Amino acid sequence: MKKFILVLAILLGACGGGEKHAAIPKGSTVLILGDSLSYGTGANEGEDYPSLLAKTTGWEIINAGIPGNTSAEGLERLPRLLEQQKPELLIVELGGNDLLRQLPQSNTIANLKAILSLSKAQGVPTILVAIPEVSALRAAVGNLTDHPLYEDVAKETATPLIEDVFSEVLSDNALKSDQIHPNANGYGVVSNKIFEALKQMGFAG
Repeated sequence: MKKFILVLAILLGACGGGEKHAAIPKGSTVLILGDSLSYGTGANEGEDYPSLLAKTTGWEIINAGIPGNTSAEGLERLPRLLEQQKPELLIVELGGNDLLRQLPQSNTIANLKAILSLSKAQGVPTILVAIPEVSALRAAVGNLTDHPLYEDVAKETATPLIEDVFSEVLSDNALKSDQIHPNANGYGVVSNKIFEALKQMGFAG
């Protein structure tokens, strides 16, 4: 019986019980460091997922998404953003342009780890958002999956990871403006999925 209870507890933990984090109060400053997916390319102003997420959470979200940014460029921008904005939470959505440009994966991993380390060193809770692998075949059949480097980085740095958001949205032609960007409806789905993940983690109420 004891063995059964132990196995059940392990399974429940593996199914997403996970660590609960301190809630981020409404009105708090939250920084999203990203690229065109955070900027909102493919939709109109105000239809990007940071804007939608701000309405849902009540947070003051700073959208630091710059189209074309690589993980290295995000890392370069981060110190000034942390100093200026003094966020109570950082959400990192980077690496897609590294993958598209076929930059060395080791560099992308090192940059993401440096971003997470820098933020945490300043006492800022940090979340990583996974990006899909670049695959024309998977995109064509609507079966994109997250690049495994995100799970590896999250585990190695003990960072909460939001998974299967952009992979699911960009697998649905009805939610895309082009092959790599959601449309307005897609960003709505992204916002909802990220909000649900934030609630499960304890960051959002």
